[in-house]
Amino acid sequence: MDNTSSLRANLAYQPKELEFGTSGRRGKVTDLTQLEVYINALAELEYLQSLDPAEGGIVRGDEFFFARDLRPSSDSFVAEQEGRGEIAQAIVAAIRDAGMRPVNLGAIPTPALTCYALARRKGSMMVTGSHIPFDRNGYKTNSSRGELLKDQEAPINQRVRSVRQAVYDQPLPLSRFDERGFFKGGHQDLPPERPEARQAWIDRFTRFFHGSSLRGKRLLAYQHSAVGRDLLAEILECFGAEVIPAGRSATFVPIDTENIREPQLAVIQALADEAAAKHGALDAIISTDGDSDRPLILGVDPATKQVRFFGGDLVGMIVAEFLHADSVVVPVTCNDGVDRGCLARLLEPKTRIGSPFVIAGMEQARRKGKKRVCGWEPNGGFLTGSDIDRNGATLTALATRDAMLPILAVLFSSMEAGLPLVDLFARLPRRFSRAALLPNFPRATGLRIVAAFSREGAAGSLAQFFSQAMGFGAIVRVDTTDGVRVTFDNGDVAHVRPSGNADEMRIYAVSDTQARADDIAALGVAEPGGILRKLERAVDGE
Repeated sequence: MDNTSSLRANLAYQPKELEFGTSGRRGKVTDLTQLEVYINALAELEYLQSLDPAEGGIVRGDEFFFARDLRPSSDSFVAEQEGRGEIAQAIVAAIRDAGMRPVNLGAIPTPALTCYALARRKGSMMVTGSHIPFDRNGYKTNSSRGELLKDQEAPINQRVRSVRQAVYDQPLPLSRFDERGFFKGGHQDLPPERPEARQAWIDRFTRFFHGSSLRGKRLLAYQHSAVGRDLLAEILECFGAEVIPAGRSATFVPIDTENIREPQLAVIQALADEAAAKHGALDAIISTDGDSDRPLILGVDPATKQVRFFGGDLVGMIVAEFLHADSVVVPVTCNDGVDRGCLARLLEPKTRIGSPFVIAGMEQARRKGKKRVCGWEPNGGFLTGSDIDRNGATLTALATRDAMLPILAVLFSSMEAGLPLVDLFARLPRRFSRAALLPNFPRATGLRIVAAFSREGAAGSLAQFFSQAMGFGAIVRVDTTDGVRVTFDNGDVAHVRPSGNADEMRIYAVSDTQARADDIAALGVAEPGGILRKLERAVDGE
């Protein structure tokens, strides 16, 4: 074949290859060509078809489920993003070319898709960028047993290289793709949506919490552009709560539940004030991120009427206690209050960041004989590694992040204790956390920072970035499990690491007061001379 006639030789742009992040593949919409998405999705499907069903394998000819979030690029072309988009359509093409039958479950939460597919021992793909900025998107593949695990990424990437070569080598006239990486046929309709997964998600919680009530609770549901915004209100209303929807948005709003900033809190405060003036005092404000696998929970201080954000690592502690867990798995970035309270004796070794690592930790706990296994992340996404029984009902295991379970468990905990959320969370060990990030921070630079200060003997040089003038004590421990986590003799903790999904550098702070945790996070992301920028200049040789 004349190489000049191949698809690759005729591409009018330089392809940017998708990579795995902490969970799934994500990138800028302008880089997410239908060609690139198709290549990766087809390779992942072929890999899953090579596995035994007991290992999560899928079978040619079977149904394969997919769903999407509400980002415009998930199912439409976006003029502002160089016309890119219709990512779900590329997924459908890959499913069909893998010899499977695509089933469109519509716009539903990621955990709702995963739960429905796993109950039928089928694979699934979710088109979502989760919480990351509007100009990005991605997708996430699940085997018939659950999320792809980290040790599966290498063989999948090997398969991607093979598929890429085959697709690129096709003569351009015979390829389904044009010179810009679009399908030659232009816009394609998705298969008709099926509603069963949506109803199954409602049934999951109404059955498990049957007999429980939220009657008397007045809740503000901050809807923004979350894919589960209507489901959230509907499920809460099933338990008798008065739900006031607010803040619905037709444009995508990126909500990072790990990094709630003052402008976002101000928006939520304004919505809460307006709702309280019209309907009466609120008990809580609840929401999720874009694909509704991470909860956002805020209480209202009865005295000041100010909203109070509760970090996901604290939420997880409330939920684990409510479910009477006998084993808990959390990543190293979680608030260390979990080491000091009643859950400390149940704690498994802490993991790296990302749900695949938490899932691996939960599987290890199950192998040790634990019966009520759960895990969570600082973003609040809650995972169950085993079936959980409660009052004669069973919640089947769902080893993927979920926002609905923690929201309900926190609200029911509040009801059972007869306490407002502010007082319920005040019963936890008095350790406070805050996370912050710098956007547009090259991930490669972040990785160099981690590498530089993970070398043997490098810890001593960290003191210059965390000085006594900033309020830090002497460094007593450095943990490089994932990033660089520095513990000081005054109880402060500062943890820096690059995002696994975007060009962002994060800092996680823990301290004995919320004000100090907030201060550490602010010191980290200050411009132009904050801790993260100083670390950047240090590895860049300035």
